[in-house]
Amino acid sequence: MFRTKRSVLVRRLWRSRAPGGEEEEEEEAAAAEARAHACGEGRGCCPGKAGRGCGASAGAESELKALTHTVLKRLKERQLEGLLHAVESRGGARTPCLQLPAKADSRLGQHSYPLPVLLCKVFRWPDLRHCSEVKRLCCCESYGKAHAELVCCNPYHLSRLCELENRLYTYRWVFVFSSAPADCPDSVPSSTETGGANCLAPAGPSDSQVLQEPGDRSHWCVVAYWEEKTRVGRLYSVQEPSLDIFYDLPQGNGFCLGQLNSDNKSQLVQKVRSKIGYGIQLTKEVDGVWVYNRSSYPIFIKSATLDNPDSRTLLVHKVFPGFSIKAFDYEKAYTLQRPNDHEFTQQPWTGFTVQISFVKGWGQCYTRQFISSCPCWLEVIFNNR
Repeated sequence: MFRTKRSVLVRRLWRSRAPGGEEEEEEEAAAAEARAHACGEGRGCCPGKAGRGCGASAGAESELKALTHTVLKRLKERQLEGLLHAVESRGGARTPCLQLPAKADSRLGQHSYPLPVLLCKVFRWPDLRHCSEVKRLCCCESYGKAHAELVCCNPYHLSRLCELENRLYTYRWVFVFSSAPADCPDSVPSSTETGGANCLAPAGPSDSQVLQEPGDRSHWCVVAYWEEKTRVGRLYSVQEPSLDIFYDLPQGNGFCLGQLNSDNKSQLVQKVRSKIGYGIQLTKEVDGVWVYNRSSYPIFIKSATLDNPDSRTLLVHKVFPGFSIKAFDYEKAYTLQRPNDHEFTQQPWTGFTVQISFVKGWGQCYTRQFISSCPCWLEVIFNNR
């Protein structure tokens, strides 16, 4: 019996659904318990490690399959091909929007899901419950549009929202502002968290222009890539609203870390570098700067605007794959006050820097106390003019 091309595409899509099930739920629960005992090391700002542990029964699985097939069979062949490309590439390829009627909900058991939530539930996060748990990416045609007749249902045009949590463990934020010490005359001034004074990578002419040009509004931030205590490459100036920072991304356009020349022979650095993969997406939006984790491993973020402005401590936030977090808030940064502490007032302080580490975390609950001990990390310096 011959199958139509549309039927083949539907079958391939169903086979590409996000993993779930009772057995995986038990495994994930055990892993979560182990992380909880490790001084909170595994606790992040993401509600559950996305994409696993739905715990669906055989009956629920059959119902989900029937509902998914019903929805997919309504799509045109071109739409099915675009959706399959997005799912199989795990969001690595640029794929078109999947525009479907906004008011078309689908009922699964006792719950009714909008189509974007249903497809995200099937292909990315089986534990997804509500549209308030996801955020639309700026690359999507439905971004910023409210009450439209058609809405994009491409699951890789959305990200999962991080929820900040109050953690019991904190550590002090020490600012070391290098001002070109005598033995490093060409160093670049930067706020870097280290155990002591640190010579930073020499700056080229473009670095000096980026950091010191008065009244320059051509860029909204610059990005520095570090491997442990060594900066690799020059500062990357960002003019476009959105920037992809990656090691290996199909059709990638942005800051490719894989093209930088690194002399670091450390096996750990090389291992972490290879895990950066699709990396992150940095986006300047109306309410601030968002970071979307496109990679297959967690990232770790520290920003002054993610925590209580009156706090003398800052937290490192763990962001799982597929999740987004508002890493920087301009309005909050302008109103931040330096803590009334002698240790802090002795050093220049800036709330306009965000640090992001790939794969490895740092701080009190990790073996690495400072971000300069992390194998691969980024420093994002925002233009406050």
